Amino acid sequence: MKHSIKSAAVLGSGVMGSGIAAHLANLGIPVMMLDIVPHELTKEEEKKGLSMEHPGVRNRITAASKMALLKQKPSPITTKKSLDLISIGNMEDDMGKLSTVDWIIEVVVENLEVKKKVFANIDTYRTEGTIVSSNTSGISVEAMIEDCSEDMKKHFLGTHFFNPPRYLKLLEVIPTKHTDPEVLSFMKQFGEDILGKGVVEAKDTPNFIANRIGTYGLLVTVREMQKGAFSVGEVDSVTGPLIGRPKSATFRTLDVVGLDTFSHVAKNVYDQVQGAEKEVFDVPEFMKKMLENGWLGAKSGQGFFVKKDRIIYELNPETLEYEDRKQLKTTATEMAKQEKGPRNKLKALVSAKDDKAGELVWSVLKPVLIYSAELLGEIADDIVSIDQAMKWGFGWEVGPFETWDAIGLRKSVERMQEEGETIPDWVLKMLGNGNESFYKTGNGSVYYYDREGYKQQEFNQKEMNIKNVKELKGVIKKNSGASLIDMGDGVALLEFHSPSNAIGLDIIQMVNYAIEEVGKNYKGLVIGNQGKNFCVGANLAMMLMEAQDDNYFELDMVIRQFQNMAMNIKYSEKPVVTAAFNMTLGGGAEVSLPAAAIQASPETYIGLVEFGVGLIPGGGGTKELYLKELRNLPQGVNFDLTKIANNVFEKVATAKVSTSAAEAIEHGYLDSNDRISVNPDHLLYDAKERVLALVKAGYKKPKRETIPVVGEAGYAAMVMGAKTLQYGGYASDHDVKIAEKLAYVLSGGRIKEGTLIDEQVMLDLEREAFLSLIAEPLTQARMQHMLVKGKALRN
Repeated sequence: MKHSIKSAAVLGSGVMGSGIAAHLANLGIPVMMLDIVPHELTKEEEKKGLSMEHPGVRNRITAASKMALLKQKPSPITTKKSLDLISIGNMEDDMGKLSTVDWIIEVVVENLEVKKKVFANIDTYRTEGTIVSSNTSGISVEAMIEDCSEDMKKHFLGTHFFNPPRYLKLLEVIPTKHTDPEVLSFMKQFGEDILGKGVVEAKDTPNFIANRIGTYGLLVTVREMQKGAFSVGEVDSVTGPLIGRPKSATFRTLDVVGLDTFSHVAKNVYDQVQGAEKEVFDVPEFMKKMLENGWLGAKSGQGFFVKKDRIIYELNPETLEYEDRKQLKTTATEMAKQEKGPRNKLKALVSAKDDKAGELVWSVLKPVLIYSAELLGEIADDIVSIDQAMKWGFGWEVGPFETWDAIGLRKSVERMQEEGETIPDWVLKMLGNGNESFYKTGNGSVYYYDREGYKQQEFNQKEMNIKNVKELKGVIKKNSGASLIDMGDGVALLEFHSPSNAIGLDIIQMVNYAIEEVGKNYKGLVIGNQGKNFCVGANLAMMLMEAQDDNYFELDMVIRQFQNMAMNIKYSEKPVVTAAFNMTLGGGAEVSLPAAAIQASPETYIGLVEFGVGLIPGGGGTKELYLKELRNLPQGVNFDLTKIANNVFEKVATAKVSTSAAEAIEHGYLDSNDRISVNPDHLLYDAKERVLALVKAGYKKPKRETIPVVGEAGYAAMVMGAKTLQYGGYASDHDVKIAEKLAYVLSGGRIKEGTLIDEQVMLDLEREAFLSLIAEPLTQARMQHMLVKGKALRN
């Protein structure tokens, strides 16, 4: 049977249920959200004279959950329009509607008996062939549907999303012995290609993969903190980014998750395991006391940390009183900070045997590595699934088996044995056969050890790894800022790899070279990378240094070169597609806007942010955003040029950044010519396919544009808007000065409204405004503040 999911229903509208509904709606899938009927009227409903039979009362819970999506941070929705695809109802009146949907997801309370009743009810109303799943975080999926129909059992499985569903990549798929293999295969593919998830197949065991190991690791860390007399803050200072974990580290993570939720997950394993493992999952007494006190973390206002008068204090587990936050700084931590990448940092810390921080990291890592190896075959069939689950679900940069490779497998196993630890037999057998690592690479492929030998790791063909492409095909040309690579099928890739992917002369030179080379020998060019962000802009530190040294001739030259680069991208003979993702700011946006098309990741935060450091875009960004808005207008329709100029003026003057690719469409940064990749891992592949599609459609470089401008009248209107803000106390004198420069650029100068100007005229105006502003002491102060503090200065 061929499966298709075009609509869905979510039963349960709590934080997780509404988050899943929002994620589906973000992807354009209509979803019905149902919950229980309230047991009594609220005082407000009583005042209105409503009865328990009123639809507003009966659907109150889901209505409130839907509206709460607008207030949650980080936002579960990519745009307010997502809410239009979420319909509401209740699990008494609307169960009949389940017959119309393709996928039913249960997200009710974590209680087996409650879930069994819900599934029995679902079985009554669903249509045969409809896929049903549970989002349980640990209850046996097999037990939930043991009394259901055979068709329901065949089409049932666990689909465990991680919270928040929009942002966390992991989706654990848990089949039962009854699950039709075709259903399992379809849901794994659907999860990756349509939901944009990293899908891992897990076994029906307590807490599945990520929560089983993640919870174990957190409790081991708590135990080692108590044993070593470390403070909460000291532990967090070395169990976060220093070892490739999220900034929230250990205890801040527990505060975010909620101690009540964490304790429930831990108890789920505690109730189902025996011996030493059971002891680890017994939550320490001081944490039980915190639960009694209601100190649950962020949701209750205090937990392992509390914020008072803008100062964060840490909890003393012995006294249960809050104290000044501490950090653990040792020789090993300082040495580790100098290392590049989490693997090298881990190795440096673990190797520091006589160092307090080194000993803490080793004592935390050691049991987790052994535990992960012990669970192979029980919770997952291969080490790749375990590593990926921890990276995608808990934000680890390096999975357990990757960690073992990083610190040296043989050496670390010998140390563990010296310390009296028992190593799983399959690991010892592996070492005995002369295999020194769990992973190895060769010929552009990755191989992993599978208890009896190495197997090639399978990847979705859409998942492109730049490192592997380089290994297979080499590099056409590179410098310190970028590399030009053959990505196959006649398409080249220009990869940024400068610090923070900031644009300097090195990247400008490589872009120009790439366009020339592609024009001769390739079908088209993708500009993209696999760093943390696409591009955070031009090299701010370099520009400030040149300005402070009065090297305005040099700055003028750099800006001209940046502008010429952007024009080369725009008027390239072959199509140029930018693969934008995460931060695509300032110069990053200016590289993207003139391209033949933008292929964006769902989480693309694009904007012209120069105003925040006292500047305006100098590389053609204002011009290109203005032209993009003009091109988006329906043909043959009269339009208000002043309104369009004001829209662009407002976006640039407020440094507006989209909070998603969907919102970037609303802001005019993306248009109908651009595309969004649902799965970020497929971004480069999709960008390449976009290049090939443009070529197939007979791509011709655009004709040189003339720009209609608003002239003096429009300039006056924009400046008046800025001064109105100043009069209201929302803008400083310097803000108005910057706004006047921006208005002058957008208006085209002191000319008549409707005049057509060449692109170069607006580029010259941008460059002149940029140079005059960067010479201002107040602008330089803003730039300095951003570099030092990482946030905007109002002066």
